[in-house]
Amino acid sequence: MSEAPQKPATDKVEPTRSRFVDLTPLKRSPAFARLWGGAAISGIGGQMTIVAVGLHIYEITQSTFAVSLVGIIALVPMIVFGLYGGILADSFDRRLVALVAGIVAWASTAVLASLAWLRVDVVWPFYLLATVIAVAAVVIGSTRQSIVPRLLPKELLPAASALNGISVGAQITIGPALAGVLVATVGFQWTYTVDVVLFVAAFSGIVSLPKIVPEGDLKRPGFASLVDGMRFLRSAPNVRMTFILDIIAMTFGQPRVLFPAVGAVLLGGGAITVGILTAAAAIGALFSSILSGRLGHVRWQGRAVGSAITVYGLFIAGFGLVLLVSSGSGLHGITESIGDANLPALAIAAVMLAGSGAADNVSSIFRNTILQAAVPDGMRGRIQGVFMVVVTGGPRLGDAYIGILSAFAFLWVPPLMGGVFIVVLVSAIVRGNKRFRHYDALAPTP
Repeated sequence: MSEAPQKPATDKVEPTRSRFVDLTPLKRSPAFARLWGGAAISGIGGQMTIVAVGLHIYEITQSTFAVSLVGIIALVPMIVFGLYGGILADSFDRRLVALVAGIVAWASTAVLASLAWLRVDVVWPFYLLATVIAVAAVVIGSTRQSIVPRLLPKELLPAASALNGISVGAQITIGPALAGVLVATVGFQWTYTVDVVLFVAAFSGIVSLPKIVPEGDLKRPGFASLVDGMRFLRSAPNVRMTFILDIIAMTFGQPRVLFPAVGAVLLGGGAITVGILTAAAAIGALFSSILSGRLGHVRWQGRAVGSAITVYGLFIAGFGLVLLVSSGSGLHGITESIGDANLPALAIAAVMLAGSGAADNVSSIFRNTILQAAVPDGMRGRIQGVFMVVVTGGPRLGDAYIGILSAFAFLWVPPLMGGVFIVVLVSAIVRGNKRFRHYDALAPTP
């Protein structure tokens, strides 16, 4: 059992003055360090399994639509349990909630591995288990985020969010690449099994936590508790604004569904181009976290959120502009070879997406900080649950926007127009909301 207290020490901690990521949270709280390290290692395995399940279903069915059903089937359960997981985090010991959800995810991954070793070629168990793993991950995520402010003083929450950005960036870049190598070399069986082993790291981070019971009167898990959370959100304009701005960014600035077509008929390069474009945003987020040391000194965090999302919109519009210019480059027909790709345009497009990932990560650092610092502890789990719903649903709204618009317009239209929409809408909303614009990190109010 860890010696870490339930509440962070009250003595003021000065964030680092270095440009590089502030490692003080890892030194200040051994419990946070174990939780963060366990999440990073197990998250790599989780990303491996996400990729492996898609490849496995495709091998069984030879159908791209069948692969897409993994996300479609899991969406509604993820939304439902994102909300319910937040309720549980405000009703019980958060360490216990995270531990039970972790056991469910680990056991489901172990069953996946067993199916692979037994060479079961029926698809429905993979859909079911992938959904259960996704649901458990949402519950773990919302619970973990509600635990962090109990382990660290509020001055270190931006640094903790930046460290989380490094963790997520590493997961997204390492996990899928490792999955591809393992599936190609040793097969699905060992890929799932490696995830089962890596998941043990998550348990080490959770088990070592102290008992973390929500502050205030505990609510019975149920609809009334959810209603209380929604009522609080209506009276929390700053927190609500972070959700609104994030939905705008994710709805109009998620061009990922364009990547296959861009790689095939616009920039060329096929699957390699898709991989480069997909990894670019994650790499940008990773580097922005590494260089996040000064963010802990930003006082007016509402303005910072607005500025970061505006920059995000500019980079997305820049990506669309690259596609517009490339549409007249003379590339004709389907081009799968990277040697035949428009390499200068591909490089610039990757830079634009890396910039968007960096800006989105900076926005995420401040939005998470506002959420963790301004929301009372007894309400934090439920609001984190709503946050998980926004994070889950926003990109899928973006997929729908891009998919519908690209059916009637050139490939460059959705990102270029979407980026402009983001810049205009976010600038207008933040400028018109004085309270959010003057949100003070030294006196956080929801």
